Amino acid sequence: MPAIELIEVSTRAELERFVRVPMTLNSADPAWISPLISERMDALSAKTNPFFDHADVAMWLAVRDGRDVGRISAQIDHMAPQTDNAFTGSFGLIAAEDDDAVFAALFATAESWLKARGVAVAMGPFNLSINEEVGLLVDGFDTPPMVMMGHDPPYCGARVEAQGYVKAKDVYAYIADLADDIPEKVLNRANRDAQSGVVLRPLDMSRYDTEVAMLTEILNDAWAGNWGFTPTTEAETRQLARSLHQVIEPRMVWFAEVDGKPAGCLVALPNVNEAIADLNGKLMPFGWAKLLWRLKVRRVKTVRLPLLGVRRELARTLRGQKIPFQLIARATAEARALGYQRCEFSWILDDNAPMRRICEARGARLYKTYRIYRKALA
Repeated sequence: MPAIELIEVSTRAELERFVRVPMTLNSADPAWISPLISERMDALSAKTNPFFDHADVAMWLAVRDGRDVGRISAQIDHMAPQTDNAFTGSFGLIAAEDDDAVFAALFATAESWLKARGVAVAMGPFNLSINEEVGLLVDGFDTPPMVMMGHDPPYCGARVEAQGYVKAKDVYAYIADLADDIPEKVLNRANRDAQSGVVLRPLDMSRYDTEVAMLTEILNDAWAGNWGFTPTTEAETRQLARSLHQVIEPRMVWFAEVDGKPAGCLVALPNVNEAIADLNGKLMPFGWAKLLWRLKVRRVKTVRLPLLGVRRELARTLRGQKIPFQLIARATAEARALGYQRCEFSWILDDNAPMRRICEARGARLYKTYRIYRKALA
């Protein structure tokens, strides 16, 4: 076989090749949806993604006989927690032909970069942050991914494990049919006794930036005790606000206020992947107008709920424990009114028993599993 050359991405042309690698590799997979090239270019550029402000990132292309046959990234997030008191870095954006030699070359290069910077443990895949796409798909290959969720070929897990990686955590995606009523016992649990001082309200678009900042503050507090938690910065909040402004549906974003103070929130996003499935990564020639028409007028039929949280001090109380059920009930009613038919709850840590119980009580079923791997670097 011809030799495999690793090229570190340093130009915009190389970055576009990097973005296109999985599009080429997965083109025959009926469940694959090509991401928007322009969005991926922005997400992987230090000029437009504030993640790079607190992280070191490198990306490589694997080239054999003139063809791009794989890609990988390595990153050190200086805000991320450490593992067992060992300096931890991560890999991500893994995509390669079904060839152990390609995977070996990619991981050897990424690991060498990490070790040269003192990293003792590698985790991943994180694309690029734990607050973005995480995990490698290991179950649920027959259905397309929802917005901001990954999709990988079935062979990929075994190839990663062959490089010495083992499971650190699994994260789950649940799916619910919105035509099904929320079980009465769940509604009773949410509404039992008078909910004195609890008010639910939708997103106020007239103060959008302030609302997004408030949402981020709630989630940073609610998730602070979770495995792998890394806070979202103000710059990342601003970027999130800009990227979601055109696609967000105000009636699918809800805040819970307790005694007049923000206490919990829920965000459900229209499944943009459903709207771009036939665009092959390109918005042109119709651009945002065509995409927004599909999202806002014709409307997609699926929605993803990626964000749900209650402030920690309140989550320990009976009143706080009811808030997730109240938010889900309100969002379900709005989703039905808007014509959505199915909702994905993701991602959820395998050992997050409270959130898993909430999903299962709602009638959702587990349908996709993503795996986060770890490896001690000698």
